[in-house]
Amino acid sequence: MADSPHDSEHLLSVRDLTVTFPTKHGPVRAVDSLSFEVRPGRTLGIVGESGSGKSVTSMAVLGLHTGAEVTGSIRLAGQELVGLSERELARLRGRRMAMIFQDPLSSLHPYYTVGEQIAEHHRVHFRSGRKAARERAVEALAEVGIPEPRRRAGEYPHQFSGGMRQRVMIAMALACEPELLIADEPTTALDVTVQAQILELIARIQEHRDLAVVMITHDLGVVARVAHDVLVMYGGRAAEQAPVDDLFTSPAHPYTQGLLDSLPRLDDSDDAPLRAIPGSPPSLLTPAPGCAFAPRCSRLAGAPADERSRCETTRPLLGGPVGHPAACHFPAHRTPTHEGALS
Repeated sequence: MADSPHDSEHLLSVRDLTVTFPTKHGPVRAVDSLSFEVRPGRTLGIVGESGSGKSVTSMAVLGLHTGAEVTGSIRLAGQELVGLSERELARLRGRRMAMIFQDPLSSLHPYYTVGEQIAEHHRVHFRSGRKAARERAVEALAEVGIPEPRRRAGEYPHQFSGGMRQRVMIAMALACEPELLIADEPTTALDVTVQAQILELIARIQEHRDLAVVMITHDLGVVARVAHDVLVMYGGRAAEQAPVDDLFTSPAHPYTQGLLDSLPRLDDSDDAPLRAIPGSPPSLLTPAPGCAFAPRCSRLAGAPADERSRCETTRPLLGGPVGHPAACHFPAHRTPTHEGALS
């Protein structure tokens, strides 16, 4: 695949990524022809409901899918990752690209101290001695704001609170100074105060190191807080891509509008009902021929028959004559009614 004119500007460049899993009922295309880029020092927020393909995408970037067919192009600083051997990918994981997972307790080994785990991670990639690796572990714990890092390096994961365990995971991810950090729902299990601290920590380290960050989340509040650019996914496809301010002020896709409308507003009364998108996410086993969101799209309820037919039978491509790209035949760039949620 030839380089695009701006591949050199992007640390991560994904083109036409498709991830297909074999099942006993037939192939499931969990990610379908997805493209995006991330520059150094920028955060891309990938948002969508469960099953939209967000985490499958991140795992594909890291080369962690076993048994899946991965096609398209994934380039890290110009190096093609699709087709690399497991050994070659293992050299890159942790060293040049790293991931923070949602549940640190299941990601950390319960029988080893956190210092041992960070040190081992560093030794694998740098072939450093034990003493140097232990010192790097202490430095990494200090960098993420864990008090008394030398003492706490000798403690086990269960001796840390949820927020502190997530800091340990960030320390481990950044110990080898990668260029790309993927954070998969890193604050979901944390209370609001700790969530804010973790997001501020990632942003501070990003600024200091000029990291490229991919933040995967279902929480638009997190997106508004940390992202520079946003990719909205639905049914394994890109529904909309935009700079964060454009997405919140002028959503083009009705799915994005539905997500924004579902946010609580500051002027809501205590007994105000939740505003949910009706219906269920699409089946990836038997995808619809047209727009995957058509069965749930409120706009189609009063649309002319020819417009309904187009949405139900013809798949929309990501694009649009005005504004930012949206995979919608009839994109709407308008001021939403959810501004109170972001004030």
